[in-house]
Order: sequence, then structure tokens, then C-alpha cells
Amino acid sequence: MTEIVPDEKLDVRGECCPYPLILTKKKVESLKSGEILEITADDPVAPQNIDAWTKKSGNKLISVKKEGNIFTVLVQRT
Repeated sequence: MTEIVPDEKLDVRGECCPYPLILTKKKVESLKSGEILEITADDPVAPQNIDAWTKKSGNKLISVKKEGNIFTVLVQRT
């Protein structure tokens, strides 16, 4: 399997809900269709919130990885 290379990265470590989601939404809106954003977060509800938002917005949640207390989330703009 080939590794996905994100077009943009967003680090929201240290931010608490709802800011990781708000910042993610703003960043995804600035992307072109098909581009991928990598979000790095340490808020445990951030991946759930981003997942729920992608379902409502029509964007695509590609993956969520957890390493220690850090989450790496990949979202593709549709």
C-alpha cells in the first residue's frame, strides 16, 4: 500500500474542542477538490468531531491513527 502524502498539514495540538474542528473546516475549505489535509491533534474528541463533520459536509475521512495521545487524521476535500 502506498503512503498518502498530504497536500497541507494542520497542527491543532493544545487546542480544545471545538477549535480543532473549526480550524480543520477552515483549512479544508481552502483546499482544491481532491486535496488531502493531515490534522495532528491531542484532543481525544477531535477525531470523532472531524468524522461527524466529514459525513455531514460530504468530504472524506481517509484515516485516523493514534500514537500515544496524538491523533493523525487525514481528510480529503471532495
